Amino acid sequence: MPGALRAARSDRTYEIHEVAELTGLATSRLRAWERRYEVVRPRRLPNGYRVYTADQVALLRAYARLIEAGERVGDLAARPREDVLARAAATRSPDGSPHAALMEAVRALDRERLEGLVAQQLALRGLRAFAVDVVLPFAGSVGDLWAEGRLSIAAEHLASEVILHALKGGLRMTRGVGARVVCGCLPGERHEWGLLATLAALQEDGWRIHYLGPDLPVPELAKAAWKLSARAVALSGSDPAVVRAALPALAALPGKLPPESLAVIGGGGVERHAGVLRGYGFHLGLEAFAAASP
Repeated sequence: MPGALRAARSDRTYEIHEVAELTGLATSRLRAWERRYEVVRPRRLPNGYRVYTADQVALLRAYARLIEAGERVGDLAARPREDVLARAAATRSPDGSPHAALMEAVRALDRERLEGLVAQQLALRGLRAFAVDVVLPFAGSVGDLWAEGRLSIAAEHLASEVILHALKGGLRMTRGVGARVVCGCLPGERHEWGLLATLAALQEDGWRIHYLGPDLPVPELAKAAWKLSARAVALSGSDPAVVRAALPALAALPGKLPPESLAVIGGGGVERHAGVLRGYGFHLGLEAFAAASP
């Protein structure tokens, strides 16, 4: 998620699918909250599309965090914006969590300390727990602070650089022994946090991960699958526009893979094109691997 925020400015606006990605809230829920509670009132473009400001995204992220903690949207809607943001901020770093120390190092642009903390957590928890329990929640905290204008672009770049390096190093050091999965990000896609965390979980389940990086031409994935006798290929796209631009190449991919190879695609940009992608022969999301033996 933080990678999706790198080039953001406080004056830009976000379409509803982008807000869904940044908040983790389904577009149907965003529309329902607008209609029932007037949590935020997005501006409408001449074509009818909703657009949200950065401040509105920050508030919606706070709502999502508090509801996950057990609060009700109806109660929250009656509270002042500042109160909702403060309450959400208080949930970020529970006692015993490493997130406060990580964030302190990020804010201070202290790379050496951040690298040490990340290495410590990776050693203590192992790759999968590090990815699920540390990386993904930390990504949410970084995104929250950016949306509230409380984290610099330099700090976000540092966090991404260190976390991505640790995840990639973990994938190299603890290879699985089962079937191979070849993976990468779609052309134009450079947001790697979510995909790498998913690959960490797959590797702990026994899959042998061959990650080919961001911004990968789709035909190259088919070539790699044949060369490596891959049992599955996996692609990620966080932006619906990136997925849409890749649809012609994606349509051809399943038919070019080795026999019985799974074609899997995930990421926040996939939902809008789910029906089309299933028609091409793709499985969607991490659950596709549950039914396949590594």
